[in-house]
Amino acid sequence: MELISQHIKRIMEGCKERALDAGLKFDKESLEYIVTNSDMIELSPKNMIPTLYDYWLQDIQVLHGKGEYDYYPHNPYETVINTRPAISFYNDNNPDWLNVMIFYHVLAHIDFFQNNKFFEKTWDYDFKQKALTEKRMIARLRSEKGREVDYIIEFAKSIDNLAGYFDLLNDNANYNALMLSAKADYYFNFFLQSEKFVPMKVFLDEIERYNNMPDTESNNRDELFFSSLSGTYPEFEEMFNKFTNAKPQFKRGDLLQFIMDESKMINSGDNAWMKTVIEIVRETSLYFSPQIRTKTMNEGWASYWHEKLFMQDDRIRGHEVSFARINAKVTAISRVGLNPYAIGWRLFSFIEEMADTGKLSYDYTKILDAGQRKAFLQPQGNGKEFIFFVRENYCDFTFLNRFINQDFVDKHKLMVVGQRIDPQKNTVAYYVKSRKAADYKKMIVDSLYHPPQMRFSDNTDNTLSLEHLFEGKALYSDYIPNTLIGLEYLWGDPVELITYEPDLNELKKRSQKAAAQDAAAETPPFAKVRYFVKDKKVTKTKIA
Repeated sequence: MELISQHIKRIMEGCKERALDAGLKFDKESLEYIVTNSDMIELSPKNMIPTLYDYWLQDIQVLHGKGEYDYYPHNPYETVINTRPAISFYNDNNPDWLNVMIFYHVLAHIDFFQNNKFFEKTWDYDFKQKALTEKRMIARLRSEKGREVDYIIEFAKSIDNLAGYFDLLNDNANYNALMLSAKADYYFNFFLQSEKFVPMKVFLDEIERYNNMPDTESNNRDELFFSSLSGTYPEFEEMFNKFTNAKPQFKRGDLLQFIMDESKMINSGDNAWMKTVIEIVRETSLYFSPQIRTKTMNEGWASYWHEKLFMQDDRIRGHEVSFARINAKVTAISRVGLNPYAIGWRLFSFIEEMADTGKLSYDYTKILDAGQRKAFLQPQGNGKEFIFFVRENYCDFTFLNRFINQDFVDKHKLMVVGQRIDPQKNTVAYYVKSRKAADYKKMIVDSLYHPPQMRFSDNTDNTLSLEHLFEGKALYSDYIPNTLIGLEYLWGDPVELITYEPDLNELKKRSQKAAAQDAAAETPPFAKVRYFVKDKKVTKTKIA
């Protein structure tokens, strides 16, 4: 691994000037390295951070990567990491014109890292240097504690997706001042949704009514709001009191932080070093979380700008056709699966056009006639400004959920593809299942990273209780026993987990009925189950 040559560095500096002139914002200092494919395979398990702490699974991933490369040689164009300064890696066999395209792509990534609000907690320090310090701390602990350090890493990593990313993102005084009280939390998150099953409009109206309540020294928002409920829900106070007395005081969000704070085993004098290891795993997970949650936006933003700036660059004259060939491969729409480059790029271009022509307005949304929608034109000229606003404030879920509509689906001929068995040919046949925007959006949103939502508490008998807030997706049951055993070790006392799993008996009954073809029967039934681990022995019982 070595720095790029001065000739290639001059190309990069020229790209920086043009990108800044176009409106992108990023630190001018950056480091670019030439790497081999072997280097890429070695660095990939560490998310391209050379200084990340060592862990046995990384060695397995390197062996897997080398074996895969032997059968399927591939040549990635670039990788860029969110450090200060930003670091990017390139292959050594790219011609100058291709480097121009790749550099624009990388600079757009850096712009995204350094301006999107979901990366805000990564702006104040150099993670590469921090990771080096933590790597040395892990190495020192290994020399003192031996393999137990790797057990702690293993146990912590098994639940690191439960670290409270959004809590960290909003850990400021204004956010804390807006935190719901226990009564308001129960009303909005349990009473209305799980007890009354109110329509979404009613739920949103209640939120708006709560927010509009005056909150001053003489008028408490909660008191005013809940005093007005006596006529609508006279049973609310009794149900809230029963809920408070019957349920342990659950917390949400950051299970790793909760364990570090509350585990008697970890906080005993001899085991205090474990907290250091868990904190390193937790902070590393939090650092990479925004990249996972903005994958489609990030790649779409980079693809949008590498095309726009490349075509305006006078240094690439004569290579437009070669660029078009590579760009078409990178941004091709996958009929089966999701290409984040393709969807993200097209969606940024789409909303820029929508903003320019006034189609993001309320007047446009009211038009139902297809012909009138196509002919609608109220020039605004603020498309570029709007996509920069989106780049700054959105993540993948809000980006895709808000802007994918029927116009977008129709324009790019998008579809939801289904599968069915062809018994005559003994093959899987693909077919167009839907071309509706709602179905396509659901398919895309369902594919996004969405860790399970957990509530947790320590009971009076010191048992750590975890309750999975089920959203229709079961946990991967093969991993549950070992994860709970690791949790028991970190907690120092028994652990229980309440979750949901597919009800195989009910599925078998349904399959034997002719009504199994009905739409309602397509939804798999789930059964509520309780896992309990004590002294490394895991039991599972079904809850009626």
